[in-house]
Amino acid sequence: MPPTTTPDVLPTRISTAILNLLLPHHRTADQGPASAERFPHQLRQIADFVRDDAPVTFTLPGFPCKSPNPAKVLGHLPDQGERLSLGFLNALCTEIERIYPPGARMVICSDGHAFGDLIRVPDEHIDAYADELRTLMDHSGLTRLSVFDLRDVFGDLPHDTKRAHLHQSYAPTLDALRAEVRADDNTLALYRGITRFLVEDTADHAGTRSALQRECRQRAYGVIQRSRAWGDLIADHHPRSVRLSIHPQPIGARKFGIRLLDAPDAWTTPWHSAALRRTDGTWTLMPRAKAAELGRLIESDDRPSHFDQH
Repeated sequence: MPPTTTPDVLPTRISTAILNLLLPHHRTADQGPASAERFPHQLRQIADFVRDDAPVTFTLPGFPCKSPNPAKVLGHLPDQGERLSLGFLNALCTEIERIYPPGARMVICSDGHAFGDLIRVPDEHIDAYADELRTLMDHSGLTRLSVFDLRDVFGDLPHDTKRAHLHQSYAPTLDALRAEVRADDNTLALYRGITRFLVEDTADHAGTRSALQRECRQRAYGVIQRSRAWGDLIADHHPRSVRLSIHPQPIGARKFGIRLLDAPDAWTTPWHSAALRRTDGTWTLMPRAKAAELGRLIESDDRPSHFDQH
């Protein structure tokens, strides 16, 4: 009689424990809490690292640049919203290290250059934003975080050339994307969310609102094409990584949506808003103009940082 094989229980147990640390921060439009078992893709990926006794690598596309709308943000450089979000991500890696000694690392895949021309943000502002993220990580001792951007792939090529290479190599066709928006509710929600951001972020449009909305709907397709391209490029450069997303994701999707900070809207991010410290010491994100009504401006390192509620 052949011996009974021992199931591969330890990596499964550890990967479940790691995923349980992420679940309280899951960003999804689905209702109700979900157990780790409903995320088989992520469990398999994490277990692969555990079997190798290697740090779990997460990739998070995001932190592109600040919105160009001054009613939403305090400027074009990272502020308290980014500081809090990066601190949260580093702390999450530290928590993982407590239950899994090899720990975890988080690669922030700063994607501003991928679609800077479409969101109308100058490339020098995008470079300054990503450089400041790196400085923040260094000065705050966020040793489990790093930044990856198009400069790491294409070096000092002109920004438009980098975008062209990215688009040609990885972007889905416009026809395929339009068909997906028509057929898939999650892609439709993403398309509508990006269109809304583009409308809100346009501070100097001289024409009618309907003309602006038409233009932003077209640009939204381009943003999604480049975002998809960026995601595929990340997969090529970090093939084993566990893919996180700042957008809401369905339970069990191949990307795990993660909430960085408290906000009234599931789509709000630190780069589209300002941080407000409530009177009870908790933080939330909201448009700068609204935060200014509720609190007083606080500076840090001679730059606007956040608001303290009255």
